[in-house]
Amino acid sequence: MITNLTHQSLNEIYPVSRETFERLERYVTRLLEWQEKTNLIANSTKGEIWSRHVADSLQCLALKPNVRRWLDLGSGAGFPGLVISACMKAFDETSVTLVESNQKKSAFLRQANRAMDANAIVHNDRIEAAASKIELPEIVTARALASLPELFNLSSPWICNGAQALFHKGREYRAELSECDGLWTYDLIIHESRIEPDSVILEISNLRSKDA
Repeated sequence: MITNLTHQSLNEIYPVSRETFERLERYVTRLLEWQEKTNLIANSTKGEIWSRHVADSLQCLALKPNVRRWLDLGSGAGFPGLVISACMKAFDETSVTLVESNQKKSAFLRQANRAMDANAIVHNDRIEAAASKIELPEIVTARALASLPELFNLSSPWICNGAQALFHKGREYRAELSECDGLWTYDLIIHESRIEPDSVILEISNLRSKDA
């Protein structure tokens, strides 16, 4: 478990260039500024932003290093969406789309994205309403958004049509998987978190509703 994050220790999760690290520093600076007036993250995690949030987000890129088209649902403070956007700046022909229904959080996402000189597209919209506006990504991400059955409902327009998902989940993930029994079929790979004990990233593909 990484606790004291440096550029070098971030590279233990995913290769981060000096330029990308500087983008992430600008992002974290903006986040701490906005945190004073807008509740973006739990105040108890302010001192652990690099480990608890940034490095945790980089795990998605470590699992799918060749993916270039990303969609992040319920982006909130930008984890993992803006972290992915910072890294994708180094590659050509990339697409990182963030969906956030809260207007203040969307404003923060746009400002932080500009501060990083990154290329994310932010949709200030409900996920259900955004589905018809967003092209099919390769990977859909979500972190601290909803229970797994609800995530399946929200992400189904993309995952049922060929996209895969990477969902961060805590220690109760087995119970959430059980709640999906009888409702959905899917392929599942469980990746243990390298950051948070008892946490996982669920890799979902070939999602199908049993009612379909």
